[in-house]
Amino acid sequence: MSATRERLVFRQAVEVTVEIEARPDVLWSRLTDAAGFPSWNSTVQSIDGPIEPGRRLTIRVPAAPGRTFRPTVVAFEPPSRMIWREGSLPMFRGIRTFTVERIDGGASRFTMREELSGVMLPLAGRSLPDFVPVFDRYVDDLRAACEN
Repeated sequence: MSATRERLVFRQAVEVTVEIEARPDVLWSRLTDAAGFPSWNSTVQSIDGPIEPGRRLTIRVPAAPGRTFRPTVVAFEPPSRMIWREGSLPMFRGIRTFTVERIDGGASRFTMREELSGVMLPLAGRSLPDFVPVFDRYVDDLRAACEN
């Protein structure tokens, strides 16, 4: 399991998939508990706001000190799919999709994909962190939190 990256001039995506020995509802409860996020996820300092349909979140991460991200929860299908979106095209938009699938034996397959696009991406991309190690650490943290 290692995140993969696709890069084009005006679009980039990072995706990671991992199997976790826990039911989908266990993963879902971790992924939607904003207050508890920093206790298990080392890639997140804080999430303010409830992770619910239509809600706007304020997220702070160690990989981007001093910056806040303000995505809106635009899809919420417990316990299988959630999408956060920030910004708008044509300038700059980020979409993070979380997918949880039940697999044999009570385990789950978790996929997280971040797509960034827009005419400002070449400029904004220079200040963005390398998401591959961040995504790898994110799923390692999620696995540890859900399997213990």
